[in-house]
Amino acid sequence: MDLRERLSHGTPVFLAPMAGVTDAPFRDLVTNFGATAAVSEMISSEALVRQSSKTYKRLSDPPKNTMKIVQLVGGNPNVMAESAIINEELGADVIDINIGCPARKIVSNNSGAALMKNEDLAVRIAEYVVKSVKIPVTVKMRLGWDKENINFLSLAKKFEDIGIQMLAIHCRTRSQMYSGKASWSKICELRNVVKIPYLCNGDIKSAADAICALGESRAFGVMIGRAALGKPWLLNQIMKFLDTGEIVPSPSLEKQLEIIMGHFQIVLDFYGASRGVKIFRKYFCWYSGGLEESSNFRETINQSEDLSFIKNHVKDFYEKRFRCYHTHRKGRQDAKHNSRSRDGFF
Repeated sequence: MDLRERLSHGTPVFLAPMAGVTDAPFRDLVTNFGATAAVSEMISSEALVRQSSKTYKRLSDPPKNTMKIVQLVGGNPNVMAESAIINEELGADVIDINIGCPARKIVSNNSGAALMKNEDLAVRIAEYVVKSVKIPVTVKMRLGWDKENINFLSLAKKFEDIGIQMLAIHCRTRSQMYSGKASWSKICELRNVVKIPYLCNGDIKSAADAICALGESRAFGVMIGRAALGKPWLLNQIMKFLDTGEIVPSPSLEKQLEIIMGHFQIVLDFYGASRGVKIFRKYFCWYSGGLEESSNFRETINQSEDLSFIKNHVKDFYEKRFRCYHTHRKGRQDAKHNSRSRDGFF
């Protein structure tokens, strides 16, 4: 399968892999709203080869007609190749190699962004994986290790030469972690270095950001990460605007409650009630961010493991926001009506 042909319809908008976040329920939710594809949270190649049940749990199939993209992390070429084969046999459509994770735990194992410091090993891993499977292999990486060691261009060319079909570039160095502003313009030179498509990643929070990022980076598409937390509909909004100019409004608070409770139930079904409640606490925090009294709401939710109490508390919290919103809106409409009446409009 040629990945470029698979992505030939519209501007690609991918959900970035995020450890502990882009699990199967969240990937399904985002792709059901509308997104080109959602990449799995990074999977340890070592754990997969050891047949860890927890790791296999992360490999659930996506919704029908959606690409199954599995991201692997590791520093051993043979183990990475073996885990790629396992995923191909389990129905993966694409294997993505993690050469960008800045977390100390990953870097200390000579994996993730640590491979930016060892180009030979990074290329050998990619080559072993490409040769081990028949499906496309992609790479997600950063600009380099630090500002003195920016080497994404040399790595990109080497990856293209051994058969990597697409790149996703987080436009920061490892030393930056997630601080500062992503430098979208830095990767525009890739257009003159490689022919394979590449995605721009980092600080893309809206359709306006996506337009700017595409213009500065000359990328084939974008990859959205943290901005989607609490906004699983965001990728579809960006896709629609990029492809048609259509502005898709965010869901009403009533609809958001429906989305949240549906997502919560899927997580409970997927992990079981006890673990599901604990896992979903962070999602409640993201969904409620910016709403009045959300800090008190989060504190209450985080202190409870009673499923019925949590569900009722979430509904009460949002329904109170509904009433406040509609009362405020009615007051504005009445004031506008009275003003027009005085001015002789009615």
